[in-house]
Amino acid sequence: MKKIINYPFKFMHNFYDWTLHWAKSKNSSYALFGIAFMESSFFPIPPDVLLIPLVIAEPQKWWKKALICTLGSVCGAFLGYIIGRIFYETVGIAIVDFYNLYNAVAIVGTKYADNAFLSIFGGAFTPIPYKAITITAGMFNISLPALFIASVLGRGGRFFIVSAVLKLFGAKVQYTIEKNFNILSIIFLILLIVGFLVFKYILL
Repeated sequence: MKKIINYPFKFMHNFYDWTLHWAKSKNSSYALFGIAFMESSFFPIPPDVLLIPLVIAEPQKWWKKALICTLGSVCGAFLGYIIGRIFYETVGIAIVDFYNLYNAVAIVGTKYADNAFLSIFGGAFTPIPYKAITITAGMFNISLPALFIASVLGRGGRFFIVSAVLKLFGAKVQYTIEKNFNILSIIFLILLIVGFLVFKYILL
C-alpha cells in the first residue's frame, strides 16, 4: 500500500532535504550563509539543519561554520525588519499567513512593549521562528542597534554553542541535539536569564 504524505508535511520535508543536500556540496559554506540569511525572514528550515553536519564533517572549522551561520542570520534579520517596516501589507502579511505566525507575532509584539532587547535575544536563541521576531521588529519600529546587538548575541550564542558541543563530542551527540534541540535551547535560555537576574539583583 502506498504511503500517503499530507501536502504540508511533504512540502516541509522537501525543503528539509534540499537544505541538507548542501552538506555534501563544495559550496556548503555559501549555502550555510544563504540559508541562515533566508531563514531570518521567509525560509522555513532553520540553518542548524545544515550547520550540524558541516561541523561534524570538519570539526576543526567549527567556529568558522558558526560565524558564517551567525553572519548570515544577522544580515537576514535586516531584510525581515524591512519587510515588517515597509512591506508588511504585501510581503510581510503573506509570510505570516503562510506560516500561520499570527499568534507568534502578537506575542512578540506584546513582549516588545516590556523589553525589546530581551525579547529579540530570546527569540534569536530559542525555537521561536526568527522571522516572526525580525518582521515584528520592523512593524513596531524597534531600534536597529537593539535588533543588531540582540541578534548577534542570540544567534551567535545559539550557533556557537551547538558547534562547540559538536566539536567536543562529535557525532555521538548529533542525534541528541537534533531530536531535543528545542528543549535544550529553552532550558539554556532560562538558565541564562536566571544568571542575568542574579547578577543584576544580588551581585550589584
